[in-house]
Amino acid sequence: MNKFFITTPIYYVNSQPHIGHAYTTVAVDVLARYHRLKGEQVFFLTGTDEHGAKICQAAQKAGHQEQKFCDLISEQFKQVWRALNIDYSYFIRTTDREHEKGVVEFLTQLKDEGFLYEADYGGLYCVGCEKFMTEKELIDGRCPDHQREPEKISEKNWFFKLKEFLPRIEKLITDDQILIQPANAKKEVLGLFKQGLEDFSVSRQNVSWGIKLPWDQSQTIYVWVDALLNYWTALQNNNTVILNGAQRSEESQGLNDNIPGSFVGSRSPQDDLRHFWPPDLHIMSHDILKFHAVYWPAMLLAAGLALPRQIFIHGYFTINGQKMSKTIGNVIVPQELIEKFGVDATRYLLLAQFPFGNDGDISLDRMIETYNAHLANGLGNLVARVAKFGFKIQDSRFKNNSEEQYQKLMADLDLYGVVKLAQEKIQECDGQINKIQPWKIKDKPEQEKVLKPIIKEILFISRCLAPIMLTTSQKIVEIFKTGQSEILFPRII
Repeated sequence: MNKFFITTPIYYVNSQPHIGHAYTTVAVDVLARYHRLKGEQVFFLTGTDEHGAKICQAAQKAGHQEQKFCDLISEQFKQVWRALNIDYSYFIRTTDREHEKGVVEFLTQLKDEGFLYEADYGGLYCVGCEKFMTEKELIDGRCPDHQREPEKISEKNWFFKLKEFLPRIEKLITDDQILIQPANAKKEVLGLFKQGLEDFSVSRQNVSWGIKLPWDQSQTIYVWVDALLNYWTALQNNNTVILNGAQRSEESQGLNDNIPGSFVGSRSPQDDLRHFWPPDLHIMSHDILKFHAVYWPAMLLAAGLALPRQIFIHGYFTINGQKMSKTIGNVIVPQELIEKFGVDATRYLLLAQFPFGNDGDISLDRMIETYNAHLANGLGNLVARVAKFGFKIQDSRFKNNSEEQYQKLMADLDLYGVVKLAQEKIQECDGQINKIQPWKIKDKPEQEKVLKPIIKEILFISRCLAPIMLTTSQKIVEIFKTGQSEILFPRII
């Protein structure tokens, strides 16, 4: 059985989950479900990033101790993922003891093999980004993302010998042995090598909330190093449970707090999750590209570990033409969309706004328009038009002339293309119904003969959309098995 290891970035717990987190996680969930449907053994990893100076500030502002604050926000992420029907294999937290233990072991190995050294550092640090910045990265002396002047820091840190690995990493990326997509993301990363990259810090001196360096208790491990290692530590953890869709049931509630309560783990004590290594696909937004495309492979090379096969960068989106901001008050939370559209429609709408990998703009008004056009008046209306004739198809497994096109779209991570394919099929079916006018055919066998190909097309559409809208897909199959129709997507006014 083929394996497939796919990841979201782990999300920083300085604030509650928003639509950006949902966009990434739904996309990864769709791809994970697709690979499961292909019969592959899938490990889908997500979680929360919980250390660093920004967490200290957020916890203090909320009136909580750091761990309590992390517990509260991390649980909010789990609740939102349950509400969105996110079928992850494991939810890792960087405050997990097993993760902290793995991080310490990893860095100790790098130190023992001579890849870490101590040095003084003076520079600019943005707490909002949790990263050091150069003057070239600033706009009018401010961080372009947070519109604040970074802090001037002078301290003693431990550094990783990045420069030793740069020629090899550059060649691996150039040759697509580490496949970075879309093409503009690959071009940007290769541009970093031409600009010049320096060794990077793996520790901070004056940050209390983090993992202590075992050989230097005055230092905590830099939050980005800690976070990157989650992909590796999750597979070393004896408490990690991989899920098998065929064995999930309500009986497993409470089995493991880091696994969705309605799922059951299929892992036995003798199983070894390390066979999932290396990651097949990391998906993330643009802001963490350098860490994943340069720093992360370098750390893995130093540790003698296989490298991730593919890194895909999805786009940023604005809301009504403006960057999402608490100050502006335009932050959209997933619960708001679920309440308005339902779970399946929310998942669909997140992917139907613009091509996956491009930047784009969204608005609630356009989401309502898309919902009505694609789902209420599109798929839902098509199913209702055909189902009312009462014809049944028991076996939904059959070939379709668009099967190869669908498989290629999924292989290319073109989730927007899958949505477009479904809509094209819906329009074709509607056109065919209007052409043959089955309501005018009085002979039942003849009526069934002309409608059966359309029913098969509808079932193919439901199969294409199954990773996106599993419940809806199952309902469509059931409708044409039983001949009993229902309203799938009530129109929103």
